[in-house]
Amino acid sequence: MFTDSHCHLTFPELAAQMPAIRQAMTEAQVDRALCICTTLEEFSAVQGLAAQYDNFWATVGVHPDNEDVQEPSLEDLLTLGRMPKVVGIGETGLDYYRLGGRNIADMAWQRDRFRTHIRAARQLKLPLVIHTRSASDDTLAILQEEGEDGSPGSAGGVFHCFTETAQVARQALDLGFYISFSGILTFKSAQDLRDVAAFVPLDRILIETDSPYLAPVPYRGKTNNPSYVPYVAACLAELRQCSVTEIAEITSRNFDALFKEVSQ
Repeated sequence: MFTDSHCHLTFPELAAQMPAIRQAMTEAQVDRALCICTTLEEFSAVQGLAAQYDNFWATVGVHPDNEDVQEPSLEDLLTLGRMPKVVGIGETGLDYYRLGGRNIADMAWQRDRFRTHIRAARQLKLPLVIHTRSASDDTLAILQEEGEDGSPGSAGGVFHCFTETAQVARQALDLGFYISFSGILTFKSAQDLRDVAAFVPLDRILIETDSPYLAPVPYRGKTNNPSYVPYVAACLAELRQCSVTEIAEITSRNFDALFKEVSQ
């Protein structure tokens, strides 16, 4: 019924609890989950988890925040992106939130890394999983410079855990991207985000947990897991004045449309 389009099940908070998490998913009718890679060092664990379970899939990528890790070459991403059950490239993008005394010009390495991911996605014809924080202008500009405008040949993808403005959402949609909402949607302080979720076309919406982070109300502050994604769906259903079942069906269908390898 439900699909968690973004979670980190190999992170220590969750990896040791896999039987319990899978049981909780079954009870919550969360049928599928996409396990997201954030470093090349963890890729074998992420891909291995997807290979082990028929309702898990994987991505390959290096998160923009991660420094002092193996830098991904184009060949790395192309090779790993062809492995079984790998259906997307990322988590990738730009993050200028924690500059650590640096300025935006100093973050050229992030922009170069992002371009490498985009080029791999285009060659593999796999969608991008985009992370952007305090960097939306550059994120959108680089996507366009690399040919990601929704035209034939574009990789496309999803802006995950969306927290940006309505203007950024419109620009991302214009480039052919999906928008994914997390447990933040349920937070009392997130009315602006709910306003965005109220206008994004239903056929371009995904839902996620970003586990182990950002647990939705009523579990806010606790360790998140995929069994909580129905709370995101319930909030979205209230905003869109439809049933939770409809949101589950629509977002799962959207997941299939974006991550085409899943349904093959």
